[in-house]
Amino acid sequence: MMRFKNIFVAVLSFFSMIVLAQKPQQKQYIFFLHNKFLENHSFEEKHPKYGVAEYETILKKLRNQNTIVISEKRKADTDPEVYAEKIKKQIDSLLKKGVLARNITVVGTSQGGYIAQYVSFYEKNPQLKFVFIGASFKDDSLEKDKNFKLYGRILSITEKSDEGHVPMSKEQRLVRSDIKDFKEIELNTGLNHGFLFKALNEWIIPVKDWVSRK
Repeated sequence: MMRFKNIFVAVLSFFSMIVLAQKPQQKQYIFFLHNKFLENHSFEEKHPKYGVAEYETILKKLRNQNTIVISEKRKADTDPEVYAEKIKKQIDSLLKKGVLARNITVVGTSQGGYIAQYVSFYEKNPQLKFVFIGASFKDDSLEKDKNFKLYGRILSITEKSDEGHVPMSKEQRLVRSDIKDFKEIELNTGLNHGFLFKALNEWIIPVKDWVSRK
């Protein structure tokens, strides 16, 4: 009886190993990178114009049974390029574990969107998915680097009332890139840059659609 029990445990352990090996490939992974305001303020503090950043609610809306959301509150005045390297290492770790690139999406709002663009540049993987939200402005910092290019499958979301924004398709960093899968959406919420502070379905639903894109 004990021998049978040991065999059963061994078989069960082997089956569990198979399930665990398959599970990472079946899941969708989202790296969510928040805006600049949260680097220097608590979750409870209100922006003088846009109010509280609804970080936890955004994460909750992005999650589902098949999705793992990876996010953290960055330290004050985080260097975007250095932090992008950190995200790259995390993505590379998932890829080494067998997670498919098409099952990984980097989503960034405002400053987080600029970090996400650095991740795109560093990874140079055409199958990784990216969503840049409120992260393309006239003469912004990324336009000053003439060698900067974007890679991957890209969704850009902007807001019509967001002062100074330009469509990502007009930015030279995208024009000079060889992007095969690109989409952009311009919202009209009237909330200016504050649209990305809120857990609005207007941008969260397109993000989730992009994440599940085959």
